[in-house]
Amino acid sequence: MRSRWVGPDGYAIVPGLFGDRQVLRVERHGRHLADCFSVDEVARFVDLADLCEVVSLRP
Repeated sequence: MRSRWVGPDGYAIVPGLFGDRQVLRVERHGRHLADCFSVDEVARFVDLADLCEVVSLRP
């Protein structure tokens, strides 16, 4: 199951890999904006308090 957090204005944060390093990928309306190496970097794009985790439920 893949984690994903969404926020206002079409922002989405998804985990990813940059080389062999784990990153938090920031997207807006489906377009890639940045690969962030820390939560502080993500906070430059979106207020962390506004993010909600999307949970996929199995049928």
